[in-house]
Amino acid sequence: MRLAARGLRLLGSVVVGTVTALLDLVFVLVALPFASRPGVRAAARRLAALEIRRLGLDLDLAGRADGGELHYLAARAPVGVLGGVIVALLGCGTGVAAVLTWSWSKGLPVDGMLPSLPLVAYFGLAGLVLLFLDLSGLVGVDALERRLAVRMLAPDPTEALRRRIIELTESRAGVLAAVDSERRRIERDLHDGLQQRLVALSMLAGRARRGRTELLEQVHEQAQQALTELREVAWRVYPSGLDSLGLADALAGVAERAGVPVEVSCELTARPPAAVETVAYFVASEAVTNADKHSGATLVTLEVRAEGTMVVVRVRDDGVGGADATGGGLSGLARRVAALDGRCTVTSPPGGPTTIVAELPCG
Repeated sequence: MRLAARGLRLLGSVVVGTVTALLDLVFVLVALPFASRPGVRAAARRLAALEIRRLGLDLDLAGRADGGELHYLAARAPVGVLGGVIVALLGCGTGVAAVLTWSWSKGLPVDGMLPSLPLVAYFGLAGLVLLFLDLSGLVGVDALERRLAVRMLAPDPTEALRRRIIELTESRAGVLAAVDSERRRIERDLHDGLQQRLVALSMLAGRARRGRTELLEQVHEQAQQALTELREVAWRVYPSGLDSLGLADALAGVAERAGVPVEVSCELTARPPAAVETVAYFVASEAVTNADKHSGATLVTLEVRAEGTMVVVRVRDDGVGGADATGGGLSGLARRVAALDGRCTVTSPPGGPTTIVAELPCG
């Protein structure tokens, strides 16, 4: 069944490619005298992008400035026409086979030929050979189109390496900035929160030692609050439960500590790598914290699921929206995700809802 579906998709791609090849050829002939104009280059890029989408290739044309798309359209036109010829031969063969089958099933002659065992065997064998050649031609045309697109539209290996170095350099700088920002945040929490509480606790304990036994209850309460804040800071540094309990239980802890109702759905068939699991946790935790503090939301939905080779974290709240993706917290999340070659998007129109989606590669 899958083989038949793939065959039909291949046939459809070649048929569409034949039509677009003719259109591309007309475009090239008309646009060739004006090839240097920006509008012509932009149109050629859009047509090339459509061909890339039809072939299911992952090629980025955004950074190209050499005008090679027009050359690609001119080069692929003969290949697309060849695909049309093969499809036409396949259609003719199928039609002849249908006529022979219908006529001989009724006992009628075709071109004076009545069915006989040697004749049926001869036409059957010839038909299978021609069908094999037609299908091989379709596969060959598709492979040739893919190779042509990669050869003419893919970036030069040196240029691709240069872009990758730039991406890694930016990612490294982003990670360093995120780590520094997180360190400053932890220091601020320790200084402004936990340290002040411990000072107050020490003063209460000193007063209680001087005979103010009624203060012991306050000492106990302050100690409990200090422990809670210390635990929060420790989980912000690294959630120890993530190693022992796994991502689902760690996210359940995020929901329990949140000041807003959080619905958690974690659908992973296998445990992701530790680095992916850690980033997924921090994305979810920071997004829930932001929703709790800034959005005025009454409900936060947290979903983690596997999509192909990606782990996708999606956090949605019903708050007022208007979140700034360039702000400290959200930009820090984007840098964490980028460090794993992932992608983080924030959608937060005024009035809400706010949706944060992080796509983390696992393969």
